[in-house]
Amino acid sequence: MSKKIKIKINNQIIECIEDQTILEVAQENGIDIPALCYHSDLSVKANCRMCLVEIEGRDGLHTSCSTKVEEGMKVITDSPKIGRARKINLELVFAQHREECNDCVWNFNCQLLKLAKKHQVKIARFSDRKNDFPVYQFGPSLIFDSSKCIDCGNCVEVCKKQQANFLETEERGHLYRVVPTQDKNKDCIYCGQCIVHCPVGAFEAVGEFEDIEEPIKQENKIVVFQIAPSLRTSIGEEFGLPYGEVVTEKLVAGIKKLGVDKVFDTSVGADFTTFEEAKELIEKLEAGCGPCLSSCCPAWVKFVEFNYPEFISCLATTRSPQSILGGLIKTYWAQKEGLNPKDIVVVSVMPCVAKKYEIQKEELKIDGMKPVDYVLTTRELAHLFVKHKIDLVGIEPKEADAPLGIPSGAGVIYGASGGVVESALRTAYAMMTKDNPPEVEFKKVRGMEGLKKAEIMMNGRTVRIAVANGIENAKIILEELKRDPRKYDAVEVMACFGGCIGGGGQPVPADAKIRQKRAESLYQIDAKNQNRLAHENPVVKQVYKEFLTTDEIIRKICHTSYSKKEREVKV
Repeated sequence: MSKKIKIKINNQIIECIEDQTILEVAQENGIDIPALCYHSDLSVKANCRMCLVEIEGRDGLHTSCSTKVEEGMKVITDSPKIGRARKINLELVFAQHREECNDCVWNFNCQLLKLAKKHQVKIARFSDRKNDFPVYQFGPSLIFDSSKCIDCGNCVEVCKKQQANFLETEERGHLYRVVPTQDKNKDCIYCGQCIVHCPVGAFEAVGEFEDIEEPIKQENKIVVFQIAPSLRTSIGEEFGLPYGEVVTEKLVAGIKKLGVDKVFDTSVGADFTTFEEAKELIEKLEAGCGPCLSSCCPAWVKFVEFNYPEFISCLATTRSPQSILGGLIKTYWAQKEGLNPKDIVVVSVMPCVAKKYEIQKEELKIDGMKPVDYVLTTRELAHLFVKHKIDLVGIEPKEADAPLGIPSGAGVIYGASGGVVESALRTAYAMMTKDNPPEVEFKKVRGMEGLKKAEIMMNGRTVRIAVANGIENAKIILEELKRDPRKYDAVEVMACFGGCIGGGGQPVPADAKIRQKRAESLYQIDAKNQNRLAHENPVVKQVYKEFLTTDEIIRKICHTSYSKKEREVKV
């Protein structure tokens, strides 16, 4: 156990852990120290040098992000000397950052602008320095404006952790800049972790919220929104609400105020995904033919298709929740309502920028139609609300529309790491034993750890499970399976840290503590739900009875295929 010590910060006595840094202790105790390049998910770089402090008995200034605390240490976080140094360093940061704030992901919470105001820094002093730095687009998902980059290295490090190694640092004269690699053996997987770990908005999602306003205005179009599980505990942050606050009904009401015809819940799609994936898991268990790898995360699927094609056959063929629900909207629901599917526009609001890539896949088309027409990120929907002056805090709540708006608790927990496999285990247990599980919570697969392993007894046999969030951890599992193909029976992978609650389309900032609060709220929703089993959802039962009546229709709506991928991003 780490030793507890006492230090002073601004004459305040604080008890802390010996291994902590000054910045970590300050943040835990509500003491403000500006820090641009620091992110708790990544290594300490001390590049921006905004977190400077004075330490009694030591010469000069010290970066608090890289300085460990010591017993009796006395720290000053603000002084004329510190202020002068921060102002100079901030001017140097702005020398690397071309200001363009209107569509920046940090637009509502920009530390650069706050610091510039505090230190009276002229932010346009070096406005022409990066005029020749290019803007890159990575597929249908990501945009990188290299003229905004401050060379902190966060994006390169997180891309390496994601095993994509798509971003790298290039020397250009006396300068260094971040560029996409030219190596054809590496490709972007569109996870978007570069967005949430960039402190200055150099990365953003490919925007679509302007595009979807046109069909909303057209009287001959029926616009249907579906909202992902994790949105209900994250979008409130964009409007000043506490981390993890549940705003499901307010979110629905806000979307309807935009003029949208129907709002359904992607968590219902997750119930269908659970049922079909549980059937696949059971088939593989009974046949003894290797692991069942989850397939809900398009960034993870692309990683397998590009880097580990030998595992393509192990991926569950079950479609992701947004794709299944989109397909049901344009088939089952359209038939019930007497609508022409060509008149329906399906918009998914997702925590994920890779979903913009997923909806372009030809394998997902149903009778030539895309199940989903547009994908908006959580941030994009928030920007749309602000544009239309929709007050998410004060709005009168509304429930999602029937029949595709009432999920089970199992569908909601898809937003947290471990939620997909837990949902599948609940249903698989019931299907294998012909009885509902005595305890529906499989807590061994929960949590924010990067890699979780568990063994569950089901119908007299041991089911071995691995759960990874972050591709760095997924690669460990794949390498283990290379050595022993029978090591795991079920594997869940989410490319983003913490699962969808930490997705590339989520509000910023996001760190382990914020992700934890978002996830806890999802589990609380599940615990309060009267129905916590996907296959017991009355909506699921109704749709299988009325529509998903043959294997052919089930395959058409609920399943897909995969193939080896070559590099797709052109630079």
